[in-house]
Amino acid sequence: MSLLFDEEFGQRARSLRLETLVRLRWLAVAGQTITILLVYYGLGVHFPLGAALVCTAASTLVNLGLRWRFPVSYRLDDKFATLLLGFGILELALLLFLSGGLANPFSIFFLAPLATSAVSLPWRKTGLLLSVALLCMTVLEFAGWPLQGGDGGLLTPPRLLNIGTWIAMGLGAIFVSIYGNRVSTEARQLASALGATEIILTRAQHLSQLDGLAAAAAHELGTPLATVALVIHELAGQPDVAGVHGEDLDLAEQQLTRCRAILGKLSAPSQMATELIKEADLGELLEEIAAPHRLQDVDIEVRLEGYGEPPLCARNPAVLYGLTNLIENAVGFAGSYVVIEADWSATEVAVTIHDDGPGFPAQVLQHLGEPYISDRAAARRGEGEPAGGLGLGLFIAKALLERSGALLEISNRIEPDRGAVARILWPRRNLERGVSLRRHESIANEAR
Repeated sequence: MSLLFDEEFGQRARSLRLETLVRLRWLAVAGQTITILLVYYGLGVHFPLGAALVCTAASTLVNLGLRWRFPVSYRLDDKFATLLLGFGILELALLLFLSGGLANPFSIFFLAPLATSAVSLPWRKTGLLLSVALLCMTVLEFAGWPLQGGDGGLLTPPRLLNIGTWIAMGLGAIFVSIYGNRVSTEARQLASALGATEIILTRAQHLSQLDGLAAAAAHELGTPLATVALVIHELAGQPDVAGVHGEDLDLAEQQLTRCRAILGKLSAPSQMATELIKEADLGELLEEIAAPHRLQDVDIEVRLEGYGEPPLCARNPAVLYGLTNLIENAVGFAGSYVVIEADWSATEVAVTIHDDGPGFPAQVLQHLGEPYISDRAAARRGEGEPAGGLGLGLFIAKALLERSGALLEISNRIEPDRGAVARILWPRRNLERGVSLRRHESIANEAR
């Protein structure tokens, strides 16, 4: 199964709600207005009060216009969100220009729209807003309306402090933008990969339910078909009827035999309710998973070694998918052979899959199991072929196997051997979980 991560879909899924920006802007307007009045009248610091209040009034009008024009649930596209956040940066820059420039301690609020953009917009848009913010900071460093104290003196900080504030604010803005965007991207990719994992499990469950429905239908249809067969047999035994409708009865019997054959096929999934199908020992399970890949030009060998009886495990979709993915990966990159080794003891079960392919590049090996890295495709592809793969399949396999209680370790074989090694280790009680319970239920049913 091929699972691709849709970047555009993920981007739309994290788009900003207009209501969120409107509420944040109301909070900013309230805070700016209170601060302006408190500093001017409470602290006696003089600056162009009217112009500063005009700035906050402009934000108020923008908010009112947005609330009137769009519904509460409206989600912003990237361009519109960028414009609104850019307006916030420019409005703050104008307020700071009127109140001392970058030396104003409230210049720290430049980081707020940048952080919002980093977690909700593509990097191109965030980079554009970051450039606007850095330009505003630079202008404010060299230009700003000087603050005047109550005694008429100018409140001007030392030049060195101004330069330090400018450098610190610029580096802080860059760090917040890059860090926020990176964390948001990884979280979104992780959520998408987990969502894909749930889809796989749900699909497996639906298939199992369809098998059950087919088995139930076959069972229910068995009785009426048996009745039809009895009627046909009785009619065929009557000479007067057989003489007139003999060919029709033969045709009906042939079609009845065909129906029984079809029901026999439909009844096969019903055997999944028995221990023979719902449960299998580890060797049978590995042979079953490896069988479809033996048609390729890669030799697959299954080796079994352990103490006592091999573990009997349930046909858990998580385990089946995880092992299938790892074996497919090994076959896909193998040069000529793949070896699947299973060994067990009274307390542990281990499955090791190794191939003679190129192995994993060192820079990829340390990040395996993450949903957003390239897999060994880069090492196997020829020149001119596009590099690809998000590591999503391997991430899902790892997540599903760990859900079953396993520990997955992936490495390269030790020189001079070539190839990759995947080792899955279960506590035996985890792999056999649910098997003993069904055994007891089967015994109890037989006793009844």
